[in-house]
Formats: sequence, structure tokens, C-alpha cells
Amino acid sequence: MAVSTGATGPAGALHGLRVLDLTQVMAGPFCTMLLADLGADVIKIENPRAGDQTRRSWGYAVHGEDSRAFLALNRNKRSVCLDLKEPAGLAAFLRLTETADVVVENFRPGVTKRLGVDYEALAARNPRLIYASVSGFGQTGPYAERPGYDLIAQAMSGVMSITGTPDGTPVKCGLPVGDLGAGMFCALGIVSAVHARERTGEGQYVETSLFEAALAMSVWESTEYWATGNVPQPLGSANRMSAPYQALRTKDGYLTLGANNERLWQRLCAALERTDLLTDPRFVTNSDRMAYRDELAAELEGRLATATTDEWVTLLLDAGVPAGPIRDYRYVLDEDPHVRARGMVQEVEHPVEGKVRVLGSPVRMSGTPARIRRHPPLLGEHTEEVLGE
Repeated sequence: MAVSTGATGPAGALHGLRVLDLTQVMAGPFCTMLLADLGADVIKIENPRAGDQTRRSWGYAVHGEDSRAFLALNRNKRSVCLDLKEPAGLAAFLRLTETADVVVENFRPGVTKRLGVDYEALAARNPRLIYASVSGFGQTGPYAERPGYDLIAQAMSGVMSITGTPDGTPVKCGLPVGDLGAGMFCALGIVSAVHARERTGEGQYVETSLFEAALAMSVWESTEYWATGNVPQPLGSANRMSAPYQALRTKDGYLTLGANNERLWQRLCAALERTDLLTDPRFVTNSDRMAYRDELAAELEGRLATATTDEWVTLLLDAGVPAGPIRDYRYVLDEDPHVRARGMVQEVEHPVEGKVRVLGSPVRMSGTPARIRRHPPLLGEHTEEVLGE
């Protein structure tokens, strides 16, 4: 397990970028955490009465303070308590915007205008400001006023219609792809706007939504529908464009394999000692194998049942066939040697919780690496510090 290096080390790629973070829960905080990991000075503006909803109301609190959900999404940030509904709080925030590069918010559409902190109001004070909004469905359109929840975004974008097994009940993706996807797209939009500002000298408005993030990831499903006219259906672990590319049962569990081109298909059949499948009329081409996907899986599982998952994965990898076991999170987070080698689990020292394990950044940069510099802040921990600046 890697241990965070604290405040020492090279400056991040976004060092010097000041971000005012008006977000809470997941999509917005994930966006600003990505920016903070890359060196941005992210100042989390929180209501002094309760702060981010996830501090108290989202489970896994250990010592009666902030929940682990909050800790997972708010490292590398500073917390400032301001009540934007009070004149003094609003005035302090407006002063901060004059020195900021970016403001990120995830209120429901219309709320920022009522508070007096919408893009037009802030850009008038700071024309170089980049202002980013994350919402459930976007700022315009017939769904704009609907609440923004990942589950609902997955349902309405089509994601739940293709997740799960054929003839099963609707299932959401195990990961909150709407929330996290919106956070990533928003971060991409922000750094793109920062780059554009270097040319134009002007800021701009950036927005995305959970609904559009989930829909934007539907690249294979939209392709299938437009190419065939058929409505995509759930396929379990199988792939829409090739076969075999899925999870298959072994003697003691499951493995995943990807034989998604002719060369790999031939290697797979040779490794399984089932070269007869190469001339089986059901499986000659990729289109044939997709059409008879269930029959193909049955043939392969009949052979895979003769050995364990680990034995087959070793044999297939040696034969040049992409394969891997299905692991649970206990193994991934505690035992996986690759996770340890890549530093994807780190520790941060928290003033209340002690050492807290967090996921590392997946972005690798040789000169300006992403780092954990600060613990997730206590509510209002940096109010005097920031306002004094």
C-alpha cells in the first residue's frame, strides 16, 4: 500500500488554478477532486449549518464525524463555510470569485440565479472566469427541472435497458456511470476552457449532465441500433460487437476472455483443444459466433469445467489469449499485487479518522504527477485561511 507524500513534491499540472467548488454529493465533487489531484487549489464552499450532504447522511461514518463517502470524494480541497443566502456570506463569495479561475456548481437549474451567483453575474465581475454546471439533465430541454439522480439518468438514457441478463429484471450498472461520467466530462470541459482562455483571454460557460454522460457512453448500443434497426437488449457479460468476449464458468468459478478477432479465436480453440469449433458452421465467422452466442458459450464452458479459473487463465495467457479472473473488492483492494505496484490504494492522515485508505489517481504524468496533498477537509477548516488570503 502506498502512503501519500503530503505537501512535498513537484507541483501538479494545474498548480496555480483556483477553483471555487459549490458542489456536493458525487458528480460535482468527483469533478473537482480530479482537478485537485492534478494540483488545482480547490476551495469547497459549504453551508455552515451542515456542509456537503455526504458529510453526515451517507453511511460508513467511523468516529461520528464525516462519512467515508465524503472522505472518498473530497481530498486535496480546502473547506470554507459561507451562507450564500446571507448578505455577508454572499459578499465574501463574490470577492473570492474575483481571484478565482473556475467556479463549479451542481444546483438544480435556476438556483444559482436566485442566489445571485449565476454565470452572468460572476462573469460581469471576472470576465476570465470559467463557470461549470453539472445537473441531472442539463440547463435546457423538457427534462431540465427534474432531479438529478444517477439511477434515474441510467434508466432514462437507456443504460438500464441493456444491463443485466436476457429476460431479467432491469438492473443498473454497478458503478454510478452517470454521476462519475458527468464529473469526468465536466473536468475535461474545464481544462479545455482553461486552454482556450490562454488564446482568447476570456472565460466561458461549461455544462454537462448525468443523463448526457450516460448516453454519451452508449457508443456500441447506438451503433447497433442505427446499423440494424434492432433495439439493443441486455447480454449479461457478452459484447455487442464480437464473440466470444464474456465471462464463462470454470470448475471453481468464472473467468473472462476476449477472443474478439479471428487470430485470437484460433488461438483460443487451440488452447482449449477444441479446434473442431473452427469448422463448426455455427462459429465460422464473428457474425456466426454472435448469432449463436449461447451455443458457443455452452461449448466453451463444457471444456472450461475441467480445470480451475487460475489454471485456465495461466494457460490462456501463455497461449496469447486475453483472459482474467473475476475478483471481488476484498482481493482487489487488499491483495492484488498490481494494484499495490501501481499505487492505486493510498493512505491519507485525517485529523479525526486517523489513517484513511483512498483510491489513488489513475492519471500518470511524469513531470507534474497527480498527488494526494491534503486530507479531506473538516467543515469550515480553512475559512479563516482562505478569507485571510
